[in-house]
Amino acid sequence: MDSYPSVMVVAIAAGIITRLALLRVDYRQFPGYPHGFVTHLSLGFIAAALGSIAVPALVKPDYAAFTFLALAAQQFREIRNMERQTLESLEESELVQRGKDYIEGIARTFEARNYLVMGTSFATALITQYLGLWAGIIGGFLLILISLLLKTGDNIGNICEVVPARLYFKGTILYVEEISIMSVGLKERREKIVKEGLGVLIKPKNDDARATIHDMGQRLAIAHTSATILGTKKDIDLPEFTPMLRKDPDTGQVGFYIIPNEPDMKALIEAVKRTPVLESASSRPLKSKPGRYASD
Repeated sequence: MDSYPSVMVVAIAAGIITRLALLRVDYRQFPGYPHGFVTHLSLGFIAAALGSIAVPALVKPDYAAFTFLALAAQQFREIRNMERQTLESLEESELVQRGKDYIEGIARTFEARNYLVMGTSFATALITQYLGLWAGIIGGFLLILISLLLKTGDNIGNICEVVPARLYFKGTILYVEEISIMSVGLKERREKIVKEGLGVLIKPKNDDARATIHDMGQRLAIAHTSATILGTKKDIDLPEFTPMLRKDPDTGQVGFYIIPNEPDMKALIEAVKRTPVLESASSRPLKSKPGRYASD
């Protein structure tokens, strides 16, 4: 049995490394660097410390110390509120907005990852306490790898096929294949859209996927992700250049139109595919008996 300081050091180290591995600035540019990093790494340290303290508190036993975990849970719920408020404030200046569903998904993720850090730290402390220092180090490393696996959820590429689509006008109505997108009155805008715009067709692989991309929040997330990665020529006075998704009510397929700064079809398809499936949009009608009957 190892001394409590070594147990806590190994457990806290595992927790901090987990939080650092889960925290990164990518195309979404959130959290901001460096201030967002400092905030979340500090909260990760607190979560790791609480997880590491729990094992010595139980062994001693000191159940009063163990109750601090309940206070931590309350603080981590506040993290969700903080992230939600921050993103909602940033949303006002976004030309292509994330949407409330995407914001709520990000806020939940930041809350959940602190619980993941606490769990990693607690399990590492438990292994170190009863199996020894080296077992704790190896166990902590394995738990970090498991945490990295847990952070990855479904994306649009897993549930839908994304293919290039023809962009054209019938009169003043813009179409992506046979899906009408919007009306564009000015001739010069129509010419620019046909010349520089790109269109893709998002085809659901099953009824579950069709229900997911039916959600407006999910479609906003696709438009925002694509506009963030490829850029967009939309501006305040150019509403016709707004990236837009519309659904074919008969097939459930979704047509997506965008005028990107980087007109690369392959990049657009990859951007759409990597859009995360939002928790609020994820639907499983095929899991129910009526859903299976309807799909037959």
